[in-house]
Amino acid sequence: MRSPHDIIIKPIVTEASMDAMSEKKYTFKVDKRANKTEIKNAIEQIFGVKVEKVNTMNMLGKKKRMGANVGRRSSWKKAIVKLTEDSNTIEFFEGM
Repeated sequence: MRSPHDIIIKPIVTEASMDAMSEKKYTFKVDKRANKTEIKNAIEQIFGVKVEKVNTMNMLGKKKRMGANVGRRSSWKKAIVKLTEDSNTIEFFEGM
């Protein structure tokens, strides 16, 4: 079994994700092979909160050029986690 820190790679901090925090929604970059249940359990173990639902999306890597060569950044998976109403907030995001 994978550890929760292997599933949750890093938080995503953008204007849109900061606005969603008012609705108790937090955005993370997660392992491509992780499913919604694994993401939910990992968030609950790492941050000690209760998760109501998880939305995931596969993000396609951007095309990049280096002269005549065309490549692509690696694709990744994004998860938007909604906490329950009675749950606390995630302290990691509080200072931002």
